[in-house]
Amino acid sequence: MNDTIFDLGPQTRAVARLAEGVRDEQLAGPTPCPDLATRNLLGHLLGLAVAFRDAGRKHLGVTTDTPPNTAVPDIGPAWREELPKALDDLAEIWRDPAAWTGMTRAGGVDLPGEVAGAVVADELVIHGWDLARATGQEYEPDPAALRAAYGFLHAAAGDGLARGRGIFGPVVPVPEDAPLLDRALGLSGRDPRWSPRLP
Repeated sequence: MNDTIFDLGPQTRAVARLAEGVRDEQLAGPTPCPDLATRNLLGHLLGLAVAFRDAGRKHLGVTTDTPPNTAVPDIGPAWREELPKALDDLAEIWRDPAAWTGMTRAGGVDLPGEVAGAVVADELVIHGWDLARATGQEYEPDPAALRAAYGFLHAAAGDGLARGRGIFGPVVPVPEDAPLLDRALGLSGRDPRWSPRLP
């Protein structure tokens, strides 16, 4: 079995638990994503769960072809039922080793299945932290998903790291002996110390 393959279920469940803990009055609050309120972050999580579910089963179309920055994502009235179901479906599709092989597409970009798996792990880990920080919840990502996220962010930055550039913009310096999550956050352009009171 390819050693890049792992179960996304523990990480999707972690995100679903965070979403369940979001109070209605927090939906308009700020997140570490400058342009996204909590409701928009939840909408992004729902959209990416559907897109990477379809990418995993190689059902290419509107969900896999649309770049993520086409419009500001949002949630509908049934989001509390829709998001956990989409996350469960995502994890189930990626339990099939076929999801990790061949080529697929996500966000309008063609990429190998194993890279798509690392990308969705990164999305779930980093946005899980975003959601936890925005809503004042404890967060511990799944270790396998965190390792995949860090590996993706580090590899994607490539030579840009020497210039302080990551795949998503300027890298936030984090000590080399910091926890792996903090180092991944720094590579994603986030300050691990962020809070709604100190954006």
